[in-house]
Amino acid sequence: MPIEFAERIRRIPVYPAADGYALGGDVALLASNESPYPPIPAVADAVAAALSGLNRYPDPTNSALRAALSDRYGVPAHRIAIGNGSCDILLAAGEALLEPGAEIVYAWPSFSVYPHLAAAAGARAIEVPVDSEHRHDLDGMLREITAATRLIVVCNPNNPTSTALPLEEIAEFVRAVPRHIAVILDEAYCEFNLLQDPDESLDLLARHPNLVLLRTFSKVYGLCGLRVGFGLCGSEQFRIAVDQVRQPFYCNAAAQAAAIEALKHQDEVARRVERNLAERIELEDGLRRLGLAPAESQANFVWFDVPAGGDAAAEPDERDVVRGLAEGGVLVRAGTALGRRGAVRVTVGTEGENAKLLALLGRLLGAATS
Repeated sequence: MPIEFAERIRRIPVYPAADGYALGGDVALLASNESPYPPIPAVADAVAAALSGLNRYPDPTNSALRAALSDRYGVPAHRIAIGNGSCDILLAAGEALLEPGAEIVYAWPSFSVYPHLAAAAGARAIEVPVDSEHRHDLDGMLREITAATRLIVVCNPNNPTSTALPLEEIAEFVRAVPRHIAVILDEAYCEFNLLQDPDESLDLLARHPNLVLLRTFSKVYGLCGLRVGFGLCGSEQFRIAVDQVRQPFYCNAAAQAAAIEALKHQDEVARRVERNLAERIELEDGLRRLGLAPAESQANFVWFDVPAGGDAAAEPDERDVVRGLAEGGVLVRAGTALGRRGAVRVTVGTEGENAKLLALLGRLLGAATS
């Protein structure tokens, strides 16, 4: 007789992780929205220094990291949640806020972790389709609010579609949400967003105790391998709740040391963002020269539909293109796994990686449409 697992295990979808982690050689890793640049040397030094204390547990309160984040963002330390990546905080929020009969509202396609929150809790997920420009339909999300709504998540810029909404629209949306409903504004890519300064949304916290700004060290700081996320909270209650449902020591000592040091190098972060944005513009121009129409990206990745091929009536299927790119040493993400068949998500890489992608993609699309 097989082991009998909890019913919720059958509900929870498998996270669509990218392939290629075991690959060696000259492979362009453009599938996971990672930074193509290594950590700042001083951050690597801070990690090395932390290794001598690995016989001790990390600070379970993350006090030094929360103090450093408080200095950087002006949010009191007791209103800052830390996580093993921002996913950790999201999943904890689902556990703390959702239960059978409750509802969560989010756009779709959006971040692939969001469906896990409802599935794990037995709650109902309300997925509101993005609009024709691949952006959140905020009015549509507001119309889905009911007495059962406990949590709303807005991903801005949105993963995987790369698009963002102006802060004025976000602010109006948050103002319209009843104050007893938690709103998580997932800003994992906010540093790449040219529509606003990353600090502009901080003002919303003073007016909305039900709001959480969710951010990460994985993207712009290049610390994917250490997994550090944080939430800037409108009230202390959210931080207390997500801490209560998690195991202790959820952020390791090396990760805490790296994040604290990374915050000291904002000038280098700005230079890396500028470099990445320049590469993004070149990549988008290259895609347009191939006859593709990428969405208006405000992130470190781009999103576009592939042509349908020789049969104009056929539904586009991007998987052959993704497979062909992988065989040529370029890994990207198929939209089917991310919520939209026929689309492809490509992380902005180095100049050489982007050129390799465009050359190979041009050959593949030429063969597909001939």
